[in-house]
Amino acid sequence: MIDDLDLAKLDRRAPEDLARLADAAQRVGFLTVSNTGLTADRVRSVIETYRAFFHLPRADKRAVDMARTGANRGWGAPGSEQVDPDANPDYKGVFDCGYELPPGNPYQGRGLSVYAPNLWPAQPPEFRAVIQAYYADACAVAMRILRAIACALGQDANSFDRAFDTPMALLRGNYYPRRPDWAGAKDFGIAAHTDYGCLTLLATDGQPGLEVQMPGGEWQPVQADPGTFIINFGEMLEFWTAGRVKATMHRVRGGRDERISVPLFFNPSYDTNVAPPGSGRTISAGDHLTRRFQETYLHLKQNP
Repeated sequence: MIDDLDLAKLDRRAPEDLARLADAAQRVGFLTVSNTGLTADRVRSVIETYRAFFHLPRADKRAVDMARTGANRGWGAPGSEQVDPDANPDYKGVFDCGYELPPGNPYQGRGLSVYAPNLWPAQPPEFRAVIQAYYADACAVAMRILRAIACALGQDANSFDRAFDTPMALLRGNYYPRRPDWAGAKDFGIAAHTDYGCLTLLATDGQPGLEVQMPGGEWQPVQADPGTFIINFGEMLEFWTAGRVKATMHRVRGGRDERISVPLFFNPSYDTNVAPPGSGRTISAGDHLTRRFQETYLHLKQNP
């Protein structure tokens, strides 16, 4: 079962809710969260802003095509990613934006692709303002969830905070078209994978399509209407907590209707060591994320 939790109760550190969060993180790696302060209307506005962009003519989207860059900023065409080398490239379209380094930040000048400048389309005219505002608010919600996870694991609530002073947080709009008639066993909106980073805060338009691999191996559909968020954890947090938080396989097959989802991939600063505590190892968050991006984005595979 995938549990549904109330973030306001987690903020208050209610013991029963923290216990449910610990169970969800350790046993399933997925949960849903409501009462975050990001309302259904706010999420619908964000989703419809992405929809307006994805419905533009291809020539307009190509003006911000990430394939022309050495990073993952802007529009990615269908077939531009391949999360599973044994499946065909994913047939979804995406739009990615990320953290913009302020003047004087120590990461400036290092040429790190995870902090590349954002690309913004000219249309729809409100796109940049809507998406940037949501990015900031979604990052704040993700941090609240991480603080609750820290408490659920018996750590200080602020134990993750310093690691997120320059987050490699990536906000994505996913556009899954209607599943094509030609689609076969190796064709997915996004094939089975675990997320690469720390925590994913996913908003969706309510359409079905996401499937999660449960502890018994079966695939379970997961759905959430706007205003309720699907939470899952990535490889980085699994390392960082010595396996106490689980990164879980999931996929999107695609369905009879188009689907839009908006994941925030909330990841720590580049130089954060996410190796298991006390292991004596070093796993650079930025090196891990960069390597996984280069394995996934086809334009980065060709031009690493």
